[in-house]
Amino acid sequence: AAAGILCYVGAYVFITYDDYNHFFEDVYTLIPAVIIIAVGTLLFIIGLIGCCATIRESRCGLATFVIILLLVFITEVVVVVLGYIYRAKVEDEVDHRIQKVYNGYNGTNPDAASRAIDYVQRQLSCCGIHNYSDWENTVWFKQTKNNSVPLSCCKAALSNCTGSLTRPMDLYSEGCEALVVKKLQEIMMYVIWAALAFAAIQLLGMLCACIVLCRRSRDPAYELLIAGGTYA
Repeated sequence: AAAGILCYVGAYVFITYDDYNHFFEDVYTLIPAVIIIAVGTLLFIIGLIGCCATIRESRCGLATFVIILLLVFITEVVVVVLGYIYRAKVEDEVDHRIQKVYNGYNGTNPDAASRAIDYVQRQLSCCGIHNYSDWENTVWFKQTKNNSVPLSCCKAALSNCTGSLTRPMDLYSEGCEALVVKKLQEIMMYVIWAALAFAAIQLLGMLCACIVLCRRSRDPAYELLIAGGTYA
């Protein structure tokens, strides 16, 4: 179950980041998600090893289980550290990239980056980088010369909105940069909290396995009894 949840969290990060990948260039931001998927896959195998070792009462198997859990625990700590590092870098990445993305907008024959802008503006209910007036500085706005912004800036509740700047009350007033940064940082926090939660589970698993190992080593039923030079 833990393995499945970890893989789900990693996949969710990949899918969500794909919608915003035009707003940052650093592919290493996805490293925590890659690691957490790998950990989830490994955790499933480890769980099987732990179950088999416990059922068969294999001391060697349980010891292997504890060692692997320790390695997974260390990996999850690394995920938490990387998550915090890249979470702090998200704002700089978006700030560095977003102006270029908006300047490359092409509403008449939209490419992937243009579709990403329209998607973000509708999804996050925002317009422009800081506000809708930022569109006045874009190449697309100067070429169209119709004094309007993309329809994705229109409030969802309005059906007759044309994006005209003469009716600013029809447009989203909040800029997209802050909202994109907030969204990406929230996604990274999902990874961090998932890694922390399952790191706690790993500690519990290691503790339980160690208790079983210690009890077995002290239990006379598992010890060889030597009497008169023969095994009893």
